[in-house]
This record gives sequence, structure tokens and C-alpha cells, in this order.
Amino acid sequence: MTDFSMLRLAAEDGAISFARSFVKSDAFMQLFREGMGLVELTASYLDGDGRAESAALPREVSLTYATESMRLTTRLMQIASWLLVQRAVAEGEMTAEQARTEKNKVRIAEPMLQPTSAEAARLPERLRDLIGHSIRLQERIRHLENQMSEAPSPGAPLNPVRGQLASLQARLGMLS
Repeated sequence: MTDFSMLRLAAEDGAISFARSFVKSDAFMQLFREGMGLVELTASYLDGDGRAESAALPREVSLTYATESMRLTTRLMQIASWLLVQRAVAEGEMTAEQARTEKNKVRIAEPMLQPTSAEAARLPERLRDLIGHSIRLQERIRHLENQMSEAPSPGAPLNPVRGQLASLQARLGMLS
């Protein structure tokens, strides 16, 4: 994406949506790779070292391990679904309306209750790290999702930057 194409921000009802243009950016692709990489890393851990680590835990901790690994898996599946839908829209494989329909099927959930610090401290460090990374990623995506779903209120003044961007685009020969 060129510097000039960054000026072509998605417009909706006269308001500029930075989040909607984000899914077509290099930054989104970095987020996508991070999310999908975390899915792969977690799957590898849970099927490998995590299995051995969980077998060595005391019974009461193994229940917490099972609960937290299920929560982690659920969170990552929601993240992966969201990322895949957004990428499909950005690549023209899905319309925005289809994405809204999918969004209603799979939502980025509210953060789940976390184990107490005493319970969490007894979990394997690698699982705790994966949980922490997934929660931070989920929060970033929830923030983006909130920005993307915000619609300008009726009668809201037009964004003053929009006119300036249109003028700049016209001067640079970048008419839409």
C-alpha cells in the first residue's frame, strides 16, 4: 500500500472509518499473522509439551489446566474466525454484508473470568504465557471491532478532515 493510497480511507455516510481501511493495511496483515501464528503455536503446545505438563500436575490443578486450555482454545477460535472474515472482506472474497452476517454467528466474546492468581501460578508457565498473549490479542481485536461497528449518529457534523483529504486527493490526481 502506497503512502497516497493510505489517504483513500473508507468513507461511510460522510465519516471516515480508519478501522475499515485498517483491514486492507500491512498492519492488519501483521495482526493476522500474529493471530494465526498464536493458533498454531497453541495447538502445537497443547498437543505436545502441554499434554506432558498437564499429566504431571496435581489433580486440583489439572482441572484448572483443562478449564483454561478450553477457554484458550475457544478464544483463539473466535480470534481466528474474526481474522479470516476480515481478510476475506479485504480481499473481496466476501461482501461487508456477508461479514456482518458472519459476525452475528461468531462474536469476539467478552473477556472470561480468569483463574485466581494462586490457581494461575500453579499452571505451567508456557500455558500462562499463551493465555496472556491471547487475552491481549483479543482486547486489540475487540477494540478494532468496536471501532468498525460504530456508525456516525444521524445529523452528526461531517468530519472536517474529509474535505481536506478530498482536496488533497484531487490535487494529487487521486480521484476516486
